Amino acid sequence: MRFAVLGSGSQGNGTLIASGDSCVLVDCGFSLRETERRLALLGVSAADLSAVLVTHEHADHVHGVGLLARRYNVPVYLSRGTLRGMRKPVEAAGFLADGETLQVGSLSAKAVRVTHDALEPLQYVFSDGRRRFGVLTDLGSYDAELLASYQGLDALLIEANHCRDLLARGHYPMFLKQRVGGHYGHLNNHQAASLVNELGWRNLQHLVLAHLSSKNNLPQLARQCFVDTLGCDPDWLQVANQDCGLDWREIA
Repeated sequence: MRFAVLGSGSQGNGTLIASGDSCVLVDCGFSLRETERRLALLGVSAADLSAVLVTHEHADHVHGVGLLARRYNVPVYLSRGTLRGMRKPVEAAGFLADGETLQVGSLSAKAVRVTHDALEPLQYVFSDGRRRFGVLTDLGSYDAELLASYQGLDALLIEANHCRDLLARGHYPMFLKQRVGGHYGHLNNHQAASLVNELGWRNLQHLVLAHLSSKNNLPQLARQCFVDTLGCDPDWLQVANQDCGLDWREIA
């Protein structure tokens, strides 16, 4: 199994997971042309996609889903709440809810509920029968049930959205600061690092920090927070950025 990131941040998100002949895209927050361009950089054609799994209805995650699905006849799976919340609904191949598992060729994807300001947001844990890869972004808090779903991973992509101090001192209006930093907003660096610490990280082959805010975070601040919390090697940590995402990573 391997994974790559098309881009991660408030301007667009997309994550690829592949195993054997199966290639799944989680979210498509870019225009069709930009999605095609970013896929090509990773050596993938949109026609190669086995499915698109949607996490929630916010534009930076769904902007290109409908056109991509129609142009290339790619099946789309999402929650019923997400479909209701989309401004431009798509034709769903199937619906997912918390705890349900979708099989796409040699890949299985387990849906996990998260707390976020969307109608029925989900994140996903993938498996090829040998290894497990977790995608976990766009949540403002977590609980024991979520931690249980993400146990025993071999790789994890996790949101480290903002630095608490930068958000507090920044230019966002107060209501937006409260939304981003609230229970249904986004994980800050300390929350994300604490979550990984509770999960246990020493068996992870890859730990990727994602969905960093361009206004309220810096890669070096996120890295340092994880290093301070986990005691890990800073060079081992990886960051998926907005402009060029992250190249393929193998999960051996």
